[in-house]
Amino acid sequence: MVEAIERGWDRLVNGELIAAAEAEGFDILLTTDRNMRYQQNLTDRKIAFVVIGNQQWPTLRRYAERVVAAVNAATPGSYTEGEIPYS
Repeated sequence: MVEAIERGWDRLVNGELIAAAEAEGFDILLTTDRNMRYQQNLTDRKIAFVVIGNQQWPTLRRYAERVVAAVNAATPGSYTEGEIPYS
């Protein structure tokens, strides 16, 4: 989200953020939006999607290795959901 805010992308809606990230050459979109795959057409995308369900840093930092592993395993057009508990 930091990169999105710095670029003014936090105001983009629907598929505009995905299109902007692809146009700028990003390889991965890391998000907490588990509904993205139902709301957007993700087929034929160049960018990989890594979805983490929990955005709370105190919990997320305990599972950082899972996020890193998901990012490292991502390939163009892939969609991965990382399991991060809410405890």
